[in-house]
Amino acid sequence: MVIDSAALRAHFPALDDGVAYFDGPGGTQTPRPVAEAIAGAMLRPLSIRGTSTASERHAEDLVAQFRAAYADLLNVPAQGVVHGRSATQLTYDFSRHLAKAWQPGDEIVLSRLEHDSNVRPWIQAAERAGVTVRWIDLDGVSLDLGSYERALSPRTRLVAVTAASNVLGTVPPVRRIADLAHQAGALVYVDGVHFAAHRLVDVPALGADFFVCSPYKFFGPHCGVLAAAPELLEGLRPDKLLPSSDAVPERFEFGTLPYEMLAGATAAVDFLAAIAPGAGTARRERLARSFAAVHEHESGLLARLEQGLGALGETVTVHSRAADRTPTTLLSLAGRNAQDARMHLAGRDVLAPAGSFYAYEPFTALKLPDPALRVGLAAYNTADEVDRFLTGLADFLR
Repeated sequence: MVIDSAALRAHFPALDDGVAYFDGPGGTQTPRPVAEAIAGAMLRPLSIRGTSTASERHAEDLVAQFRAAYADLLNVPAQGVVHGRSATQLTYDFSRHLAKAWQPGDEIVLSRLEHDSNVRPWIQAAERAGVTVRWIDLDGVSLDLGSYERALSPRTRLVAVTAASNVLGTVPPVRRIADLAHQAGALVYVDGVHFAAHRLVDVPALGADFFVCSPYKFFGPHCGVLAAAPELLEGLRPDKLLPSSDAVPERFEFGTLPYEMLAGATAAVDFLAAIAPGAGTARRERLARSFAAVHEHESGLLARLEQGLGALGETVTVHSRAADRTPTTLLSLAGRNAQDARMHLAGRDVLAPAGSFYAYEPFTALKLPDPALRVGLAAYNTADEVDRFLTGLADFLR
């Protein structure tokens, strides 16, 4: 199914500036329906949740619509959807919640492929609890499952792994990792921030006990979402204010929810569901059609990008080489600074960021050059934009 790029791009006012945005892994541009949903939530009567006035009912509806939307997006019960300020904040919160049950001598397993938000919270929680941290090493740009199996033991309490690397694009075999963890009696926490922007998520199919993502990576506002089975959440007791709700999932949402952000996050899911044409089916089915179309579109752009990079010769090293990966490419330039390349491209209205992007572990393990240039494709990117990037990079190298 082919995406109508012109029709899709017309929903994004920011794209009128003529810049080619390849910074999707850091956050996408915002379509008008999402911004309108945020404004609409704030301009209607709105107050603390309740049932006695229109403003209270409006707040209740926004919360219920948000949970229903992410239940459809992630294939989980609505009662298992938790809102957070960011994926990092949610991971810090849940590292503390889970660590309450850890004992000295227990173990957790982390991977060298991660964004630091799925590493540092767990390491810090483990240090406080006297828990040993073991590692899944890298085999090239993929995870070494042999090292993973050696890291597991009957004392493993948690395995934290990404569903897709935010710098290399590598998509590891999460279901295999989860199955082995469950055989050892451990819980599995999956960072799906980068993955959810490019693949339709099915949390049960992945085998994830906890799955976290960020709507602003797929056209929504800046916030985080965590999904888990309600019965699993029932067994966790966070530190919380005494009068606040102890119901799941509200017990994990501290303070008054940002209703306008919930409205925007809901609108992002509805926008995704409408990318591919088709009516009269459930939202989950429409999401599946849209993600299939987006995957086809992004894969075509990625092939064009890779072909063009190959034509630039040995000066360009492409570090993203996994067989299964997202349309995100990390590259370095022999004898040249990636920040200089970024600035050269920016002068030609092409935004391709340079840095290490909070991916401390893979940059260290693979000795990747820091900074490196990251080209992240999104559904609104076009073949012409890819060509503009390649032309600009060739000009820089000359």
